[in-house]
Amino acid sequence: MDELLIRGGKIVQSGSVLEADLAISQGRIVEMGAELSADGRMELDATGLHLFPGVVDMHVHFNEPGRTDWEGLATGSRALIAGGGTTFADMPLNSHPPVLDAATFNAKREAAERQSHADFALWGGLTPESLDNLPELAEAGVIGFKAFMSNSGIAEFTSPDDLTLYQGMQKARALGLTVALHAESENITSGLSRRIRAAGRSGVRDYLESRPAIAEIEAVNRALLLAEETGASIHLVHLSTGRAVTLAAEARQRGVNVSVETCPHYLMFTGEDMERLGAVLKCAPPLRGADEVAALWQAIQAGMIDIIGSDHSPSTLDLKQRGDFFEVWGGVAGVQSTLAVLLTEGQAQGLTLPQIAHLLSQNPAERFGLTGKGKLDIGADADIAFVELDTEWTHTENELQTRWKFSPYIGQTFRGKVRRTMLRGQTVYDEGKFLSPPQGRLLKPSAT
Repeated sequence: MDELLIRGGKIVQSGSVLEADLAISQGRIVEMGAELSADGRMELDATGLHLFPGVVDMHVHFNEPGRTDWEGLATGSRALIAGGGTTFADMPLNSHPPVLDAATFNAKREAAERQSHADFALWGGLTPESLDNLPELAEAGVIGFKAFMSNSGIAEFTSPDDLTLYQGMQKARALGLTVALHAESENITSGLSRRIRAAGRSGVRDYLESRPAIAEIEAVNRALLLAEETGASIHLVHLSTGRAVTLAAEARQRGVNVSVETCPHYLMFTGEDMERLGAVLKCAPPLRGADEVAALWQAIQAGMIDIIGSDHSPSTLDLKQRGDFFEVWGGVAGVQSTLAVLLTEGQAQGLTLPQIAHLLSQNPAERFGLTGKGKLDIGADADIAFVELDTEWTHTENELQTRWKFSPYIGQTFRGKVRRTMLRGQTVYDEGKFLSPPQGRLLKPSAT
């Protein structure tokens, strides 16, 4: 199907929804308009469906090589595809060994080329041990460098002190790449955790108290100061508080090169939900109160949040089934549900379909220089999610494509169902069936 004409769909573009035909040749969009001539192309009827650009998820942990029993590139990418995604960027820390040099980058790249159903980019790590390796990681093709300002939970992926982070930002700027930051204060979170646990407290509410909002706000402020001083490009991942987002917006007005990400679970669930559902919602930063959820939605509407990524981070069930909540693995399995959350909760909050496409596809592709990705325009890759917008459905365990059927979205009712996903003009998913072997390609950043 190198030559294809999609008829009758509603194409979600930047600023508008266009009811038109869409022509594809050699994996790219070549023409859009009313009643296009077939010209010998195969035809596909998309009447009643909205065509979204494939989701570009810049924040997943597929944990391969080394921890494939936690997830794996095959199962993780299948879940992404089933949820309307076509591109992901895998974080460096949960694979074993983590991506800290060219050799570990190449090992992950080779695994992804064999097994990924979606196109992919790879993050490299910024740790004290990898500081001198940043140039070789850039040469290998990383999308940017990930650093933790608190304990990562992975012993071999250590957090940089402020000097190392400052030097890493200097190097990243010289290399033309972005530093992604998990911004929580190690001093605050570890200090509170020690005190709380020393008092014999180990429940969900105790964990929530150990990671207060100020831990995120303080770390974000420090990261912004370092970025302003070095001129580095930074990306603040999974922000959970409106005040931290506001700090980033104010810094951007001063000229700091910063982008902001939040995640669907911070927009849909609260700390009370974590107390009710338990380990399936444990994450760091933790879920907040309803006031912070409202503040994040307001920030999205104000254009202060650029990107929504899943931060998909599953583990084996034994790591989720521990009596001490501090010992439970912190990660939410949600890569398959991001578009569903935005179509349901986002539209309820007043987001338009083009705004949703910007947050999930166009903004991440443009921010990280993924040429041809993230929008349905002439010349772009034909990465398309076909969505039946008015269909109401409940997420079941049977539909979940991840290795472990352990997600807070099971049992949730959504509006808007992905019926088909195309990658570069090829249907890879259709009505619950996967129609092609893995064909993912490595994406390297172009100049942004």
